Amino acid sequence: MTPKTRARYAALSDEQSSAATVEDQWHRQLEFLFERLAVRLIISGVATEKQAELLARFRVASDEERRWIRETLREHLAENFPDVEAP
Repeated sequence: MTPKTRARYAALSDEQSSAATVEDQWHRQLEFLFERLAVRLIISGVATEKQAELLARFRVASDEERRWIRETLREHLAENFPDVEAP
């Protein structure tokens, strides 16, 4: 991730909003990372590669799919960006 992307991600972590819960912030962080790091998603043999389609698919993912995405992003961050805290 570029320094600018890291700064934007860090800003999401620092946001304080009376309307936002911790869970809301956590979901925004996860979506932010997915949007910037995912290049392809294959579910039930169907590949999704276009950025807008990836984000749309992420937004309708089941709990189990989101759990897998979250775990995969955490692994990727730990391996490639150990200084970035995963949601």
